[in-house]
Amino acid sequence: MIRKHGSVTVDALAERFDTSHETIRRDLTELAKDGRIQKVHGGAKLPSLREEGPFRHRMATNEPEKREIAAKVMRLVDPGDTVLIDTGSTTLFCAQEMARMERLTVITNSTAIAATIAEGGKSAAIYLVGGSYDGDNHETGGPMAIRQLQSFHGDHAIISAAALDADVGVMDINFDEAQIGQAMIELADNIIVVADASKFDRRASFTVCGFEQINHLVCDRIPGGKLAKALADAEVHVQ
Repeated sequence: MIRKHGSVTVDALAERFDTSHETIRRDLTELAKDGRIQKVHGGAKLPSLREEGPFRHRMATNEPEKREIAAKVMRLVDPGDTVLIDTGSTTLFCAQEMARMERLTVITNSTAIAATIAEGGKSAAIYLVGGSYDGDNHETGGPMAIRQLQSFHGDHAIISAAALDADVGVMDINFDEAQIGQAMIELADNIIVVADASKFDRRASFTVCGFEQINHLVCDRIPGGKLAKALADAEVHVQ
């Protein structure tokens, strides 16, 4: 209801779900702790994304949904493919699945993803681009990373998202991460965006790409409403 309307009142929720105001307030408090909503006086609204929190915390958030997404992504990748993959908690779960696949070539700006693929023991060719280093996200970025990416071309780019907005497209809260995503999109034949449902109908500070630039959105739940229409209009395969 909050995603559909942007904001809701405690009164409306109590009436809709036929429960007490106290129960609604407790539920809103739990959702707010996970960063999925922002509590306001008398109700709640969608949060404005400015930061995502520590990477370790994001790995533990919506873990079953992210593992489901990772399993779906592997249906799109074949042994021997070349894959560009950016930093993100969901893309790291994808890397755990990819580590079991033979003969992959993986290009990434994530030291965690590079290590995960290497530990799989499947003789993958791994290329880690350099640049300025962010220790929390275990990633490189900046102009040096962008320049090094230009040396590669991939069968697939697997791109994480902080937010999906019907009017804008795929968005991120971090400028350098958005730039890395844009570069990888330009260098691959098949663009796969991964995002759990908590990213639906949200906005962040930086645009990664419009929906017309991507081929697949892999998620744990099919979007609805205005977002679903925008994806359909752009002919994005949602799964």
